[in-house]
Amino acid sequence: MDFLALMKEKAKANKKVIVLPESFEKRNLEAAAECIKDGLAEIVLIGNKEKIMEAAGSFDVSDAIFVDPENYERMDEMVAGLAEARKSKGMTLEEARKLLLDDSMFVGVMLVKMGVADGMVSGAIHSTADTLRPALQILKTAPGTELVSSFFIMVTKTPEYGDDGILLFADCALNQNPTPAELACIAGDSAKSYAAFVGKEARVAMLSHSTMGSAKHADVTKVVEAVKIAKEKYPEIKLDGEIQLDAAIVKEVGELKAPTSPVAGKANCLVFPDIDAGNIGYKLVQRFGNAEAFGPVLQGIAKPVNDLSRGCSANDIVAVVTMTAVQADVMGK
Repeated sequence: MDFLALMKEKAKANKKVIVLPESFEKRNLEAAAECIKDGLAEIVLIGNKEKIMEAAGSFDVSDAIFVDPENYERMDEMVAGLAEARKSKGMTLEEARKLLLDDSMFVGVMLVKMGVADGMVSGAIHSTADTLRPALQILKTAPGTELVSSFFIMVTKTPEYGDDGILLFADCALNQNPTPAELACIAGDSAKSYAAFVGKEARVAMLSHSTMGSAKHADVTKVVEAVKIAKEKYPEIKLDGEIQLDAAIVKEVGELKAPTSPVAGKANCLVFPDIDAGNIGYKLVQRFGNAEAFGPVLQGIAKPVNDLSRGCSANDIVAVVTMTAVQADVMGK
């Protein structure tokens, strides 16, 4: 069974409720119809039911859960909850109600906050900032996490790397130039995410253009410091660096360049030094290696909220909904 098929089986086994707040957008409606038909998740759509059904056209979303802020029976509760979450910024009940009537993103996050939904997927027509802002303002970060970051699960055609060709790449989409402390946080959260999604123990490589002191530069020093912090903070995780990509995943190179490392030559979780390296790296593997890239999945938020590329397809949305449902199941345990 391939990775996405396995995720779909997990999602079906413990069906979750996922909000698609971009509820009039065609790709979202096509994805919603498929998720409902295949039993991957219960889908919440935000807005007037008749208008959404009209926008859906031939896509059958009639079994979705429709939440219309204009007449939602729990609207007063939602308004009060948003005002409470933003009281430090002086938000009034009137301001909260107006925001919820105007912005489906805030409605979606509040539905997750209230427990009506287990997670949210957005970004087909909104920026990452528009997706993250309400999530961080209302849900905030998960306990023990200082940073929200992102990862891709890469399913490659090279079974000798990672676990049968499956690796996690982070952070490829969110943090531009993380500090050593932030890199360490990304490493710790990525190890947990790998175990949750793939079901295997993470072996984390903190990547650099240097392996164990082979080069001297401020960029190398940053990764060295990150490794030190991560080893102190997460002693239970198999983690090492700074290390070059080939030494991280190729057995022979790892044995040559880092013979005492617990992860060299067998890493399955790759932490890139900055977003440029991560974004370029995952796209190179995806395009040249014909790998499947599942994500970006966000980690570090108190409840699952995931971002889409604005160039996504309906199939991409289905995949992210599926992974969000699995993520919600894992986080709920």
